[in-house]
Amino acid sequence: MPTDTGHGRDETAEERADRQWQELIQEVRVAQTGVQILFGFLLTVVFTPAFAGLEQAEKTIYVVTVVLGAAATGALIGPVAFHRIVSGRRIKPEAVAWAARLTFAGLVLLVATCTAALLMVLRVATDDALALWLVVGVFAWYLLCWFVLPLWARIRYTARH
Repeated sequence: MPTDTGHGRDETAEERADRQWQELIQEVRVAQTGVQILFGFLLTVVFTPAFAGLEQAEKTIYVVTVVLGAAATGALIGPVAFHRIVSGRRIKPEAVAWAARLTFAGLVLLVATCTAALLMVLRVATDDALALWLVVGVFAWYLLCWFVLPLWARIRYTARH
């Protein structure tokens, strides 16, 4: 029997958990695709002839980028494994909460991966000073799009409730 939750929908806790799970999985699909493509490309770089000629700084940035990409991939695939392992245990609201945490961690790691990959590429393609400024600008853009604007909207439009 549906109940008024005070959240603008007339749904039971189970219905809410089902809806939130579907929404979360749609979000994860977008982020997973991006991180998996980026991670796949990163894994091939070490096998190219040009890799041996990179300076140690670029190789270090590469290793950090690959590790960040691996961590982001793990966090963004985590919700699927979490759901599969706890499915049928009647803990969907808790599973949704943990999957949301993993997804957020994955997004933070994805920002770090994209930023590090951009730094690696731009250090090779341009001079170090320009690369740093470009990376800082793109990093700020990522933060604005992925975190600042959503948090602003959350505060602005939910403060009334």
